[in-house]
Amino acid sequence: MFLRNCLPVLNTVAALCLPFIASGAQAAGMVPETPVVIVDQGKGEATLNIKNTDERPALLYSSVLDVPEDSEPLLLVNPPVARVEPGQSQQVRFILHSRAPLQTERLKRVVFEGIKARPAAGGAQISMGVRQNIPVIIRPAHLAIERMPWTRLVWSAKTGQVSVSNPSPYVVRLARSVSLIPGGTTLDLGRTYILPGETLTFTTPSSLGTHVRLFPATTYGFAAASHDARLSLQ
Repeated sequence: MFLRNCLPVLNTVAALCLPFIASGAQAAGMVPETPVVIVDQGKGEATLNIKNTDERPALLYSSVLDVPEDSEPLLLVNPPVARVEPGQSQQVRFILHSRAPLQTERLKRVVFEGIKARPAAGGAQISMGVRQNIPVIIRPAHLAIERMPWTRLVWSAKTGQVSVSNPSPYVVRLARSVSLIPGGTTLDLGRTYILPGETLTFTTPSSLGTHVRLFPATTYGFAAASHDARLSLQ
């Protein structure tokens, strides 16, 4: 009985931890030293070391991707391409080129991909390594550190709907599923982050609860303990 009641929680924790576990479990190809890149506007840039864990040299391709909700180009990556010997690391710089002061944290993603040549009977073949895709959080200068930004989310509900808003200047990262308590109804957020100023609304066919249980991630990309937020009824 206890195990059956815990299954939804365990599944949600597993979903949140999977990106971090996969990076270590698939330690092949180009592996970043941390699961998140933090760029402070006050410093103007950040660096990250990428290690080639393969037995052959490879070309490291690094690129910055926008999230669908924020397409403003803010970062340059240098070098975009570099040769990395087996067991060696390449330092990649993330250079902020926005001159306007940021008012909130911004979210981007960076992809690291290793491309190596393998000998074959008909000539060399190109082989793709494990693709690493990790978040980049850009922080405004002088913004105070918030270790639990998920506590600033505001959850509300009315018949058939649940809404969550983020009035804070912080990016909140969490598992894409949350649970209504009591009752255990699961809501799929559709993504694993809520940007500053955003409000998301979801339809729920079941009766509403009094709280929302979410499984957040810290700014540095590690799973935190579950958090129960009050659900205000409208």
